[in-house]
Amino acid sequence: MQTEVKDAPKYAIVASVQLPSVSDIEFEASLTELRELAKTLGYHVVHTFVQKRSSFDTTAYLGIGKRQEIQAWVSHENEIAEQEDAPADSHLIEAILVDHEISPSQARNLEKETGCEVMDRTMVILEIFHRNARSRAAKAQVEIARLGYMAPRLREAAKLAGPQGRQRSGVGGRGAGESSTELDRRKIRDRIAELQLEILAMEAERKTQRARRQQRQGLTSVALVGYTNAGKSTLMRALTGSEVLVANKLFATLDTTVRTLYPESVPRVLVSDTVGFIKNLPHGLVASFKSTLDEALDAALLLHVIDASDPGFERQLEVTDKVLEEINADDVPRIRVFNKIDHVGDAAAQAEREAALKAQYPDCVVMSARRPDDVARLHKMIVAFFQRDLIETEIFVPWAQQQLLGEIYATCQVRGERSDEQGTFFQICGEASVLERLQQKLSD
Repeated sequence: MQTEVKDAPKYAIVASVQLPSVSDIEFEASLTELRELAKTLGYHVVHTFVQKRSSFDTTAYLGIGKRQEIQAWVSHENEIAEQEDAPADSHLIEAILVDHEISPSQARNLEKETGCEVMDRTMVILEIFHRNARSRAAKAQVEIARLGYMAPRLREAAKLAGPQGRQRSGVGGRGAGESSTELDRRKIRDRIAELQLEILAMEAERKTQRARRQQRQGLTSVALVGYTNAGKSTLMRALTGSEVLVANKLFATLDTTVRTLYPESVPRVLVSDTVGFIKNLPHGLVASFKSTLDEALDAALLLHVIDASDPGFERQLEVTDKVLEEINADDVPRIRVFNKIDHVGDAAAQAEREAALKAQYPDCVVMSARRPDDVARLHKMIVAFFQRDLIETEIFVPWAQQQLLGEIYATCQVRGERSDEQGTFFQICGEASVLERLQQKLSD
C-alpha cells in the first residue's frame, strides 16, 4: 500500500512596523490577519518581530537594529535546525513576511541582511489568489493583478539588476534606445489590455447565461458576502445541502459558487457564495476582483455574514460595507448574519453577546451555521423575503391541459384545489411574471 507523501512544513517569521497613526488594536488585528494569510499559503509562523517607528526605513523597511536582531535570531534558529541531533521544536526559517507593501530595493536589502526570502503583504495575497483561482475568469483576474503589481517595480528592479537594464533594440522592440525595462513594461500593458478584453467578453457571456436561466426558470437569488473566514462557505453548505469547500483558511476559494436553496421554496431561490473581503487589500486587487462579486450586484438579497466571535467584528462590517459601496451594491437589501456565536464561549456568554448584538443591530440574525435550528430560522426568513410580493389567485386548468400541473407545482405555492367535470381549480400563490406565463399557456 502506497503511503501519501505530504509536503514538508515551511516556517516563517512575520515582521512589521507600527506607525504613530496606527492604534495597538488595529496593528495587532493586521498582524493576526497576516498570520492567517501565511497559514493559507502553507507557512507556520514561529515568531513575530515588531518595531515602532515614525516612518519606514527607506533602505530595508525595518531599522538597522531590528534587522540585526532578526538576522541573529534567524541564524541561531537555522544553526540548531541544521544539526543532525536537532530538537523536534527547531525550525529552518525560510521566509520573512512583511505586513506592508515594500519596494524591490527594500525587499532585496532585507533579504541580503537576514538570509531569508522576503514577501510583502501584497505578494502573499497575490500568491494565494494565484493558487486558488480555478475558473477562467478568476485566473485572468489574478494575472492582471500580478502584472499590475510587477509593472511599477520593474524600473527599480532594473537598477538592482545593473547591466540587465541597459538599452536594447531589435525584433519586438520599438527601435534603438528602448530599454529592456520599458519593453517589459510595454509587454505588461499589452497583456493587461488583452486580459481585460477577455474578462469583458466573459462577463457579457455570464450575464447572458444568467438572464436566460432566470427568464426560463423564474429564479431569484441571494448572495453571501462578508469578511473572508467568517463562515460563509459553511453557511452556504447548510442552506443548500451541498458539498462546498469549507476550510479554515483565508481565501479558501475565489470562484463564485451557486446552488439552490434547500429545501426548495416557491419561488425557487439561488444562493451564491462570493469571494471574501479583507482589510488592507490593495486597491488594485479590489478593482481586479470586482467581477467575482457580480453575484452580489445581481442578487435581490444579500446575507452579510460576520464572525460574531471576533472582538473586532466592527472592522469586518466596515470593510464589507466599503467594498459593497465601491461596486455599487450598497443599495441591495441585506440581512446581517452574525455567525459563529457558538465560538463565543459557554451558553451564558453566548446569550450575553447575542443580546448586545441585537441591541446594536435590531434586525440582525445571530446564529451558528452548524446548528440546524438556526439554519432553518434563516431559511424561513429568506423564503419570506422572496414571497413578500407573491400574488394569490385562482386558475382553472382543463383536463386537456393537465400537462401544466408539473409547472404549476414547481413555480407556485398551491394552497388549495377542487375539480369538476371540466377540469381543476387551483388556489395558487406566485410571482406576477409566472402567473402571467401560466395564463398565457392556458389561453393558447
